[in-house]
Amino acid sequence: MIEKVNPQHPDKIADRVAGALVDLAYNKDKNPKIAVEVLIGHGKCHIIAETNVEITPDEANEIVQRIAGDVSLDFVLVPQDKELSKNQSQGLRCGDNGIFKGVPLTQEEAELSSIARSIYGLYPFDGKYILNNKDLIVCQSNADSIEVSDEYNLAFNPLGYWTGGPNVDTGATNRKLGSDMARSVTGGGLHGKDLSKADVSVNIYAFLEAQKTGESVELCCAIGDKEVNGIPYADIVEIARKYISEVGGFEKLAEWGLF
Repeated sequence: MIEKVNPQHPDKIADRVAGALVDLAYNKDKNPKIAVEVLIGHGKCHIIAETNVEITPDEANEIVQRIAGDVSLDFVLVPQDKELSKNQSQGLRCGDNGIFKGVPLTQEEAELSSIARSIYGLYPFDGKYILNNKDLIVCQSNADSIEVSDEYNLAFNPLGYWTGGPNVDTGATNRKLGSDMARSVTGGGLHGKDLSKADVSVNIYAFLEAQKTGESVELCCAIGDKEVNGIPYADIVEIARKYISEVGGFEKLAEWGLF
């Protein structure tokens, strides 16, 4: 059983805004330090960004308007903590405490990912999708009906027609990690952070290793570690950097997550 939400779900809008701000930081610095939290809904967007690069309110507002539409922005920019910044002063080191898990995707998970993208291609509005064996639940806003393969037992919009989006519901960063990571979810958030954060790089590394080997991967690390599981942290960062570049950036990663 697995759930996916699409890029117009309010939580994913928050993730996308956070990802776009991280992309902007990387346009200003090869290895920026940034952590972003976004809360959006009902015409307002609140952002707190801890970073060592300068992001203007106008730059943040342009991102919010492009992704979320005409909303009022409350933007707070603060410098990264001085003690934490020392951690990276002599090269990339682990920027988080945490445990991380990579789990191979099941056929059901890959199947729902494909279904969700297909429906979203026709209805680019807020939507949620659940697959349990061949029972498919589709809650798709701004749609009167959809067509899916006869192999699925479809339950479509049980409550009826709905509009969705951030004018109906609020969205917050990293609130849909199950949709983004399937069974690989642990405590760390995937979005709104630079690559020095293990929540990003080690999560991506563990997930990719699990897909490559077909075996689950469990790792742990602490702030300041130079290696994770015997692998230089800088190497893990470069693996994650390459992956994010291939998907099109942090904002694009935020659209659907890792699958």
